[in-house]
Amino acid sequence: MSLSGLAKFVIGFIIGVFLLVGAGAATGYYFLTKLTTPPPRPVFPEEQPKPKTTAKAKNSTNKKLTSTSLVKPSSTPSPTKLEPGAYKARVSWRDGLSLRAEPSIDANKVGGISYNQRVIVLKESDDKNWQQVRVEDGSQEGWVKAGNIERIDSQSDANQDQ
Repeated sequence: MSLSGLAKFVIGFIIGVFLLVGAGAATGYYFLTKLTTPPPRPVFPEEQPKPKTTAKAKNSTNKKLTSTSLVKPSSTPSPTKLEPGAYKARVSWRDGLSLRAEPSIDANKVGGISYNQRVIVLKESDDKNWQQVRVEDGSQEGWVKAGNIERIDSQSDANQDQ
């Protein structure tokens, strides 16, 4: 065996070891990142959005109503009256929020609000760390941690409805 043959063998052996170590590290990194990411948040039946009625169904209902009564249905819904100091907002926390009975982390949970759901902020706690909210459809009311919802101004509210 010559000196050049020995050099080729050593260099080839070192390159092979580096390739195996690099491939093993890359594979380990891939599987480690897959195992450390949280699974997607489950959507429970009570959190699923209500199905919207189709335009055909609405038109047939409106025709029946107008033919039997003299009152025309209004084309735009009446705006919801808000209490003084209250404003509309939406949940900006991706995992949704827990509604609590009192403004405390130790208070009982009375419900939940999903991501992007609209709420009405009624008031804030004295220390400004909690906000009392009511779900826009009026089904739930409770306290949420401040900073997890964002205010909706009336113009963007109208644009989101369209």
